[in-house]
Amino acid sequence: MNNYIKFMEVLGNVKHLKRTGWVLRKVKDCETVSGHMYRMAMMSFFLEDSHGLDRIRVMEMSLVHDLAEGIVGDITPYCGVSREEKLLKEFSAMTEIASLLGPNKDKMLALFNEYEEGKTPEAKFVKDLDRLDMVMQAYEYEKRDSCPQKLQEFFDSTENKFFHPLVVDIVNAIKEQRAKAASTVVDNPNC
Repeated sequence: MNNYIKFMEVLGNVKHLKRTGWVLRKVKDCETVSGHMYRMAMMSFFLEDSHGLDRIRVMEMSLVHDLAEGIVGDITPYCGVSREEKLLKEFSAMTEIASLLGPNKDKMLALFNEYEEGKTPEAKFVKDLDRLDMVMQAYEYEKRDSCPQKLQEFFDSTENKFFHPLVVDIVNAIKEQRAKAASTVVDNPNC
């Protein structure tokens, strides 16, 4: 039972850990890592049988992909940590977290590794969802704060990095709504 309690403590950490990208840009009341993973998992319901992807695996991978941050924190390219070091830290953390689950540890590690390798159609789709959630979140903050285009760098960083046609269509729809919203907002001195 102690391992389950430790596992729930890690879940509690990601439940309260604010995402570094938003914190660095001083976004007030920003989302947590857990909120990010939850929306990604829920977006798996966008998938229809005709898309040919394993919806349950997409959902599980979405819930696992940032779980290591419950131990190592949300490391971004702006944190001064090399990609290799970040991956090492996260793999070590995931090994520790997965060990708390007994017989399910191999499945959790396999999902994490599949995501990090990014080779399967499901892993590529989850990476698309990761980026989709980021641009949607940026758009929501811009709308909430009446600061159109303030978080443009998040859109720029994902340009031409979406691959699944469904996600591409959703991103284009967000961009259209964002452009329309920007054209109707009066300059805000607080941006």
